[in-house]
Amino acid sequence: MHGLAGGSGPCENAIMDERQFYDEKEETKQIPLTCPHCRQESTFPVRWMVRTKKAQPPRGGNEEDRAKFAKARSYMVRIDNMVACRNIKCRKRFDLTGQTVFLI
Repeated sequence: MHGLAGGSGPCENAIMDERQFYDEKEETKQIPLTCPHCRQESTFPVRWMVRTKKAQPPRGGNEEDRAKFAKARSYMVRIDNMVACRNIKCRKRFDLTGQTVFLI
């Protein structure tokens, strides 16, 4: 049987989850945007998930996991996809367009 003979168990050949390479935390950044409905510019709080690469690879990884860890980079992913206009007369919600992932 593949993976069971003379190794560290049945999960010897399992690929490590990439999320174990990062520390995650949520951040809110104020971003200046213009409402497409009323054209008023304002700053809006937008939530981001910041994934910072750990200093060392997690234990138990194989050669492929170490290679993936070496290529990994810290990045941010936008959580919020919509915001509501702050103009009292408008208050319409609009989509955030553009890039959703940023490398740090």
